[in-house]
Amino acid sequence: MSLNYIKNFYEGCLRPPTVIGQFHTLFFGSVRMFFLGVLGFAVYGNEALHFSCDPDRRELNLFCYNQFRPITPQVFWALQLVTVLVPGAIFHLYAAYKNIDQEDILEQPTYTVFYIISVLLRIVLEVAAFWLQSRLFGFLVHSLYFCDASSLEKIFNFTKCMVPEHFEKTIFLSAMYIFTIITMILCMAEIFEILCRRLGYLTQQ
Repeated sequence: MSLNYIKNFYEGCLRPPTVIGQFHTLFFGSVRMFFLGVLGFAVYGNEALHFSCDPDRRELNLFCYNQFRPITPQVFWALQLVTVLVPGAIFHLYAAYKNIDQEDILEQPTYTVFYIISVLLRIVLEVAAFWLQSRLFGFLVHSLYFCDASSLEKIFNFTKCMVPEHFEKTIFLSAMYIFTIITMILCMAEIFEILCRRLGYLTQQ
């Protein structure tokens, strides 16, 4: 019995009950993770080392960098990806436990409602992530950052800091916004596909 649960969970994770869901999981999800894992490290990997302020003192650089980046973008986007996967993972775990196959998800109204709720939760989480990203990182990365270092030492007051590779970071930031928007569109399209297929199933009966 436990082997059937594992098998159903594995198939459920790899094969969502909709064509759009399969595209989103297998293709776009992989591209998004690859983009973050490989290019994200290339752009943001050594940001803290090259972040410098005037005067160029280690403690001042670290203080201002922590002010500039309350959370690193790689950590934020990794948490976003994991959080967005949670509703779908919970549903597929439930489907594996109940020994539900892919067709049952679209044919049984209760399972259909549960699946739509999981997709709606993904949309809500993506919207929340979009808002948080805009609050934390904005939409542009400027070459200069003005740091309030008065709490470190009064002689510093406001100091100028150089942000390395700001143009590349702006491009990457825009790409992550676009990925979030595309994900929301795919989720809405998946709900539309579910409703159409459900309507077709009821018509056939």
